[in-house]
Amino acid sequence: MNFTENLLAWYSQNKRDLPWRNTTDPYIIWLSEIILQQTRVEQGMPYFQRFAERYPTVSAFAQASEDEILKLWQGLGYYSRGRNMLFTAKIIQQKFNGHFPDNYTDLIALKGIGEYTAAAIASFSANQAKAVVDGNVSRVIARYFGIIEPINSTKGKKLFQYMADELLSLQSPGLHNQAMMEFGALQCKPKTPNCSTCPVNESCYAFANSMVLTLPLKLKTVKVRDRFFNYFLITDNNRILLNKRGIDDIWANMYDLPLIETETTYIPEQLFSTAEIISMFGSSAQIINISAMQKHILTHQRIHARFIHIKLNIEEITLQPTWFITDIENLKTLALPKIISTFLSNILR
Repeated sequence: MNFTENLLAWYSQNKRDLPWRNTTDPYIIWLSEIILQQTRVEQGMPYFQRFAERYPTVSAFAQASEDEILKLWQGLGYYSRGRNMLFTAKIIQQKFNGHFPDNYTDLIALKGIGEYTAAAIASFSANQAKAVVDGNVSRVIARYFGIIEPINSTKGKKLFQYMADELLSLQSPGLHNQAMMEFGALQCKPKTPNCSTCPVNESCYAFANSMVLTLPLKLKTVKVRDRFFNYFLITDNNRILLNKRGIDDIWANMYDLPLIETETTYIPEQLFSTAEIISMFGSSAQIINISAMQKHILTHQRIHARFIHIKLNIEEITLQPTWFITDIENLKTLALPKIISTFLSNILR
């Protein structure tokens, strides 16, 4: 058997029973593909199920508010995905009368849908002959053919797309794409591939040349930035002071606590002697408790967060434009970054 025949035979025996594989509805497939970007199936599955149940159609999704989407998305990370999905759902409702497109040309024009996602939706829902290239597919191709071009270089992206196009089964492109992705996820894994039971190991370049853990190559281009967030917890009976984040930073349009960002770690007592703090909280604020520094890792940033619990009458605070006072009970309905929701659930329980 050739590569494709071996691949499809493996897939028929080993594929996982996943809900989005039992439908050709492009909306459901889109939902799964966006949720699973940068996310393991095990982590993404509960989110997929909640969204599919809450918004069974793209028209229902389009009627949601951004706060509702972000709250349902809470904890999944990469929140721009949720915002882009809402924008796209509204466009589909307006331009396509609520009928989710299933062809590559229409899909690629939509916000948040790139070449990979457009190919996946088009091939899975309409069997369009578009090869899907994600991290799993790139890894399989790099190892099997011994490709040393970095997968994230401009040349590499073109090369891996070309190779995927050449391999694609024109008779069953959707099935072929699913098989390639699943093979990379379960068999040809990044760090612990099952080479001994691999159905194509006899013709695999990396296996024959002891390069399995070397390939694929990837350029290191990410520069990580350290940021220091000093959060202030201020409560008054059953009320809490919150901050609505802007659109030009991480956690856009979500809710957290008032904060001051500093270039490094400061002793809290030093912060409270600054003119900025005094202008917001006055000079009578008392520190009740200071949390240990907590680290929150994002793709390009390391957030070092500290929570400073302040004793202060909320009415004495000079509210900043993005600050507001709300009942603690309302926290259940607001979309909070994970580091904030975890802290508040522990401190307010």
